[in-house]
Amino acid sequence: MDLNPALTQIASNVRGVIFDVDGVLTNGQLTYSDDGHEYKTFHVQDGASIKLLQQHNIVVGIITGRRSPTVARRARELDIRYLIQGADSKADAVDTLIAQGFPDADNAAVGDDIQDIGVFKHPSVCFAISVPNGHPVACSQAHWITQRSGGNGVAVEIAELLLRAQGTWPF
Repeated sequence: MDLNPALTQIASNVRGVIFDVDGVLTNGQLTYSDDGHEYKTFHVQDGASIKLLQQHNIVVGIITGRRSPTVARRARELDIRYLIQGADSKADAVDTLIAQGFPDADNAAVGDDIQDIGVFKHPSVCFAISVPNGHPVACSQAHWITQRSGGNGVAVEIAELLLRAQGTWPF
């Protein structure tokens, strides 16, 4: 996992991580049953890595443009206190997170689509991260692209990168 020294320095100061859901914590595919239920699949290693971030005092939040009981359940399971669903403006949603107590500076944002660019450019975000299967415009606005694709353990890479940069990687 190689980062240039400037990005390593930025990563060493990250206090919070804001994740998108569809295309980042999931593979971006939406599955509907005939009775109208929506299904999402999360990578179990992402959950362990999110917990690891939290154990090392990195606050985790989720902002998603969709609404899903499954996302609310996953956030509860991972003790993610900062969750905004149905965000029309993800940049405005960051302001809401901050008003709720999320760090107001030195945040990383992880997104895969054009709606995430507003989060990437938010004044509280210093480190924009995308995934290799992200929208080309989102990728072009990111400081770093993970190796793993959305839904395939993206938080695993991010946790290792941040904790190594901060000198707290426990393994």
